[in-house]
Amino acid sequence: MRNLICSGVSASEAAQSALSSKVSLASIKSESSSVNAPPGIAPTDDDHVNALYRSAKSLDSALLESALKKSIHELGVVDAWQSVIAPLLHKVGQRWADKGDEIEVEHLLSEVLKKVLHTPAISKPVNSRPVVLACVGEELHSLALHALAAALAERKIESYFLGSRTPLEALCQVVKRSAPPAIFLWAQLPENGEVKYFQSIPKVRPAPRIVLGGPGWSRDECSSVTFADDLSTACEEISRAVGV
Repeated sequence: MRNLICSGVSASEAAQSALSSKVSLASIKSESSSVNAPPGIAPTDDDHVNALYRSAKSLDSALLESALKKSIHELGVVDAWQSVIAPLLHKVGQRWADKGDEIEVEHLLSEVLKKVLHTPAISKPVNSRPVVLACVGEELHSLALHALAAALAERKIESYFLGSRTPLEALCQVVKRSAPPAIFLWAQLPENGEVKYFQSIPKVRPAPRIVLGGPGWSRDECSSVTFADDLSTACEEISRAVGV
């Protein structure tokens, strides 16, 4: 569940997926060792995460917003996501898995996160042509896109944020008109991760780097494009396409 949340999956969806998975005790132990913060990432501050969770449970959106903004300001988006936001979402998802309640807490937290991850206009972007970020099909879960747009903005990489339920026609028109250096497509649910969303992209020069995110894509069907399993990898792939 922690791995799914780190990749951008919503807390309740990650909990549902974890509950429905059949894994051995050995694999659980192996996975638990892999969720520690990688080198260079700030370690999780349990006291801070617990305080944020109490604010979320009490529906204190003002305090929650202020504390999350402070974490992002001090750590940066990627480190804050890994060491603060993902553990917080994990606590919310764990509560849902254990008790089946507090769905309102997740919804409040998601809306606050979208607000604190809002990216202002970049005065001097490093890329002359914005990258494109979109949720495909009927995908409504866009929190991962908000985090990615904010993390790219920290690097002064400008993006077109197309958001939830981006139609294929709209995606193609934006690509035709802007010739982006990179396109990031998010699919959380398998019914949304259809290959047509990258195979039908019109040919432009130079060809954009296509990066897929989310567990909705089939690795076998999408072997011709790049996958990003976490926020840091998505930023690196897009930065490489932009040339920074």
